[in-house]
Amino acid sequence: MKAKEIQELIDFIAKSGLNKVDIETEEFKISVQREASQKVKYVSEPAPAAAPPALPQAAPALSQAPAAPAAPAAPQPAADDTSKYITIKAPMIGTLYRSANPESPAFVNVGDEVKQGQVICIIEAMKLFNEIESEVSGRIVKVLVDNSSPVEYDQPLFLVDPS
Repeated sequence: MKAKEIQELIDFIAKSGLNKVDIETEEFKISVQREASQKVKYVSEPAPAAAPPALPQAAPALSQAPAAPAAPAAPQPAADDTSKYITIKAPMIGTLYRSANPESPAFVNVGDEVKQGQVICIIEAMKLFNEIESEVSGRIVKVLVDNSSPVEYDQPLFLVDPS
């Protein structure tokens, strides 16, 4: 990655409000993290050859670990109720938009039926607008992200009842 590309990435993260971003390719691994003082720092290192298959499995475990202490505070039946739903997650970092433009209605709302491949939202990343399609067919039970909110990779966006 060139220095200019790294600086553009840091600027994007600073403007988006994200706290941490990890990017990994076959050639390198970069981690950008915002500290409490709002400064942005980055760490770059060569990616190990065998690590890419293992890291995607480790990343969800890390994102679930902080949520584990909060789970006992919530009532257990609520956690069981959501277990039958499928979570649609963000495939990239960026800003989520629920409609094509401010004047248009949202792509999907709670209670709407969706089909696999149907556009459910847009994620803007680096001035590119990416249509996000549903991975499953079913009924939208809950919208987990507000319009115009920054989202991180693998962040839950929607809960879908497949039945």
